[in-house]
Amino acid sequence: MSRRDSMLREMGIAPLWRDRASPSPQQATVEALPDAQAPAEASRPAAPVRVEAAPARAVTRVVTPKVTPIAAPSSTVSAEGLGWDELEQCIRACQACRLGERRTQAVPGVGDREADWLFVGEGPGAEEDARGEPFVGQAGKLLDAMLASLGLARGHKVYIANAVKCRPPGNRTPEADEIATCHPYLDRQIELIRPRIIVALGRPAAQTLLGGEIKIAAARGRLFQRKGVPVVVTYHPAYLLRNPQDKARAWEDLCFARASVV
Repeated sequence: MSRRDSMLREMGIAPLWRDRASPSPQQATVEALPDAQAPAEASRPAAPVRVEAAPARAVTRVVTPKVTPIAAPSSTVSAEGLGWDELEQCIRACQACRLGERRTQAVPGVGDREADWLFVGEGPGAEEDARGEPFVGQAGKLLDAMLASLGLARGHKVYIANAVKCRPPGNRTPEADEIATCHPYLDRQIELIRPRIIVALGRPAAQTLLGGEIKIAAARGRLFQRKGVPVVVTYHPAYLLRNPQDKARAWEDLCFARASVV
């Protein structure tokens, strides 16, 4: 059994099925939109699920949505012009919002600073807060398996970050002003990395990156644009642990993202 097949089994996709030739995605322009709120991560043990082979999801042309932003763009934080080391120092020392009061440590992100792929979640959970790294624990293991299924690995052409850098108390949903305050950090990370593609993991991350109300079912299979960078929306690993029946759909989304890399 190949390493890729082993990773697909780890994702709970069995019997194994291989990606069919994916159509080239139709490029569609969607205006970059302001931030949106995002709940903190949670995780539960995964249960294996059997799925049957399915063709790649058809590409849908996207039109610019008319939405009402749910997070104000203003912020007391400025990350403009900062290099990587300065940016991470600012994130670790930040006390610009209430999230800095009870955190153990800020979680800037991890990975290749010249990554082709940027994966964005919503916020650190308890284990991330303790270890200072995003996506650890069961959700992190599943994300690593998802990466491996594409021939990717954490830290190699991949960067992983969150919309907010500090854990909300009790893993509650971050408030709109907290997201708005923290957003310049993510924005600067995107500017520094200059990824070829961004994968939004879950609805909160998608809303933060694209703005307005985003529904996963409607956003899947669509190629969005954020300041010229393609954005693909899929499920958060923690959601997949609770709903393993959607792992096959997540695999479709990853194949679509791979076909979208320019």
